[in-house]
Amino acid sequence: QEKVVESGGGLVEAGGSLRLSCTTSGAIFVIGTMGWYRQAPGKLRELVASITSGGTTNYLDSVKGRFTISKDNANYTMYLLMNSLRPEDTAVYSCKMGIPIGYWGQGTQVTVSS
Repeated sequence: QEKVVESGGGLVEAGGSLRLSCTTSGAIFVIGTMGWYRQAPGKLRELVASITSGGTTNYLDSVKGRFTISKDNANYTMYLLMNSLRPEDTAVYSCKMGIPIGYWGQGTQVTVSS
């Protein structure tokens, strides 16, 4: 069973920043498109940001200009830098290596206090 490991969640005040990391093996990392999802209580899971193998990125409208997705091919790691965080960004964030079919991380809680 391949593993996808996330880190970097936590509690931050509104306006603050967090960086999430998602690490896996090389066999999974080269699958192709990967991304970050989030699910807030009582809401459907949504795709926040994605990045293709060639580096093309896409973002949910509500996070454009605040979040940046990137990847380090040498270390098989994907990142999500979240700036200017808002209370409505509070959710469990999960990375997925391989979209639409791929491997999920375990999820990490991000809580933004007002």
